[in-house]
Amino acid sequence: MTRFFTTALLLSVSFACGGPSGLHPDTLYINGDVVTFDTGNTSVHAVAVLDGKIVAVGASSEVESLAGPNTEVIDLSGKTLLPGFYAPHDHFPGAGAVAVHQVDLNSPPIGKTETIDQVVAALAERAKTTPPGEWVVGRGYDDTLLAEQRHPTRDDLDRASADHPIWIVHTSGHLGVANSMALKIAGITRHIPQPPGGIIRKDARTGEPDGVFEESGGLISRHVPPLTLDQRMESVKWAVDHYLRQGVTTTVIASGSRAGLLDLQEARRRGLLKFRIVTMTSKSSAGNPSASEAGGVVSGFGDDWLKLGAVKSWQDGSNQGYTGYFTLPYHTAFKGDPEYRGYPRRSRQELTALVRELHDAGYQIAVHGNGDAAIDDILYAYEQAQLANPREDARHRIEHCQTPREDQLDKIKELDVTPSFYVGHVYYWGDRHRDIFMGPERASRISPLRSALERGIRFTVHDDTPVTPVDPLQLVWVSVNRLTKSGKVLGEEQRIAVQDALRAVTIDAAWQNFEEDHKGSIEVGKLADFVVLAENPLKVEAEKIRDIPILETIVAGHSVWRN
Repeated sequence: MTRFFTTALLLSVSFACGGPSGLHPDTLYINGDVVTFDTGNTSVHAVAVLDGKIVAVGASSEVESLAGPNTEVIDLSGKTLLPGFYAPHDHFPGAGAVAVHQVDLNSPPIGKTETIDQVVAALAERAKTTPPGEWVVGRGYDDTLLAEQRHPTRDDLDRASADHPIWIVHTSGHLGVANSMALKIAGITRHIPQPPGGIIRKDARTGEPDGVFEESGGLISRHVPPLTLDQRMESVKWAVDHYLRQGVTTTVIASGSRAGLLDLQEARRRGLLKFRIVTMTSKSSAGNPSASEAGGVVSGFGDDWLKLGAVKSWQDGSNQGYTGYFTLPYHTAFKGDPEYRGYPRRSRQELTALVRELHDAGYQIAVHGNGDAAIDDILYAYEQAQLANPREDARHRIEHCQTPREDQLDKIKELDVTPSFYVGHVYYWGDRHRDIFMGPERASRISPLRSALERGIRFTVHDDTPVTPVDPLQLVWVSVNRLTKSGKVLGEEQRIAVQDALRAVTIDAAWQNFEEDHKGSIEVGKLADFVVLAENPLKVEAEKIRDIPILETIVAGHSVWRN
């Protein structure tokens, strides 16, 4: 239903008409197609902004009458104004670090790498301009998209250079490959024990490490010298621009460290953070404090520009990396084992102890769970924490939540848990989930958005950037169409309406992060964070949603990017 509020009512909480000139709006946006996502899904045509906040919405004639001598009046000329998009789960500024300082090894449709020889050639090219002995780092290779249908090995990377330690990270972020020099630096030999929650793959013939690491890449990456402060700020600058081009006004960093928090503060001091950030911190086990715990602050600490979100942990890995943890075996046997189901990062008891500790201390919690067996563990831990110490409106999260069963969705609703679905997998990996990893039945239910909506579960959808490029409109497109890279529909019954998909990257994302009172919709009193689109996603053909041009991104009433 469309309805219009009178300006006088909307202004009653902000400032009085006819008051001193200083109370006139700074900016008016008029003659637009304004989608508010307020509780009534109101559509209006104009918005007034003062001091970075919305002070009026309504008809253009009413809102325009509020203009003072210094008010900037922007005629949208029928273009669409939406609340600024959230990137509800990503790893900012990782995309900047990859683009500026690493070797891009992504395959189509993201990159160009299609063979192991191309991986080797790209790394060798970087080695030519890197002093001997210094690290060469790459990211984004996908064994299932390489012609050889396997991971590169240490021997492959040795062909790129024997004079540089080399480390490359799988597209999922959950596996990686080291060359011989990197293995030597890290002290990785055939005699090293397997790490908890991970695997160092070994050559079946020789018993030597073959260079591939599952869920244990830190054994290598901790030896890679960190970027300098200026290099890290360069990464932030690149990433900010990239996010703003996609209409993102808030990003939620789904991991974090003390060093990362310090970098974000430095980027803010330098004026590089032109949008808003909610950053989680990471915790691997009970008794091992996260950065927020060590600082003595809980979820929500900070301000409208930079605040602490949930504390995050992991219970499994990557479905496309065969490290996701399922109750039933993978569709295609892994290494010839028809019973292989992946594995957890820790026992259910250990996860429960970690969750209990954080829950009792008042934190919001986010646990990474892709496979349904991992989701079972997460839900058990959340339930035990609530039984021991009931907390209303904790909004504990499950990150990715790709394969929840119907009974698990019932439990998610019962426990008031909120998923962030990695729905982008339908497009990027859907064909391979159907044919390789999960089989047709399970793959058709990855990110079961419709089933969640039918239960009244509030959720978000995400890109997990830099795993896939940040692109909220593409997420909306995937949620509505369920099309794979090959153009096939995967799980038609899990399609949702455009309105619901847009909510998952606006008001529901704000709610998931305890920000619904001041973000996520266009209402009086909320922050003036907007995105301007050439067309209204609610009014175009569903297949065309991702192609709608983004014209402008506005944060706190200021244009921070314009096409």
